[in-house]
Amino acid sequence: MSDLTPPAAPLQEARYAGRFLFWAGIGLLVLWVLVPIWFLFINALSAPSEVTSFPKRFWPSFDMASLQFFWNFQGVTNALWNSVKVAVLTMILSIGMGAPAGYALSRFDFPGKEFFRVLVIMTRAFPLPLLALPLAVMFIRTGLDDTILGLALVHAMLALPFAVLITYSLFSGIPVELEEAAWTLGCTRLQAFIKVVLPLALPGIMASAVFAFVISWNEVFAAAVLTIENRTLTAFLLQSLNVSPLPLKFAGGAALVMPALIFIFAVRKYLFAMWGIANR
Repeated sequence: MSDLTPPAAPLQEARYAGRFLFWAGIGLLVLWVLVPIWFLFINALSAPSEVTSFPKRFWPSFDMASLQFFWNFQGVTNALWNSVKVAVLTMILSIGMGAPAGYALSRFDFPGKEFFRVLVIMTRAFPLPLLALPLAVMFIRTGLDDTILGLALVHAMLALPFAVLITYSLFSGIPVELEEAAWTLGCTRLQAFIKVVLPLALPGIMASAVFAFVISWNEVFAAAVLTIENRTLTAFLLQSLNVSPLPLKFAGGAALVMPALIFIFAVRKYLFAMWGIANR
């Protein structure tokens, strides 16, 4: 039997090689994400003449000429405010509809439960450009075209599958015995949910809200098709700055990336806590 046992040295080398490949993959992934963002901010915070210069600076010169011109560009502030309103309303709608659906899936057995889960996922099976024309016609007939509410409804439908699946995993990770104990102490189902389940699931619900915010903030196609006067910042940049000089494009890109990064950083503890609840 000892002849069939592999030597210890090759096993150790294989483990070292596996660790090296693992950490190398993580390093490449981090560079893939951070390097474009870093160069975006370098160009946005540098003088316009430095944007097209070579070799590239590794550190910005902190010249605000491009950003100042961008913020003084007519319509930028209104588009930014529209993006904030649509994103916040999308968060409210997606969580307001997704959290009850996730709770029902995790706590109740009903006919067609598995089919309903498939339908939730199927909502992302159809590309948005395919639905753009029917949505535009329906919105025009119902008066929702070029409105904050209409665009938020579309974005909420894009974020709803994530909200349902995330909250479903969260509520499934919370033992039902905790609710049953609250019932025996005189709480109704609603009171047990508010006092016991909701505080435990709140980090994950906040994480789901972050996903909804980012989806709405970055979405451009529906915003460009369904709005004219009330465009979000992404649609406004697509319309107004697509033929602008390169420094203004970098300034607009930085203006889009920065709020999402700040928002995610502010709620990062909820993102990290979500996995602990979901994996219980």
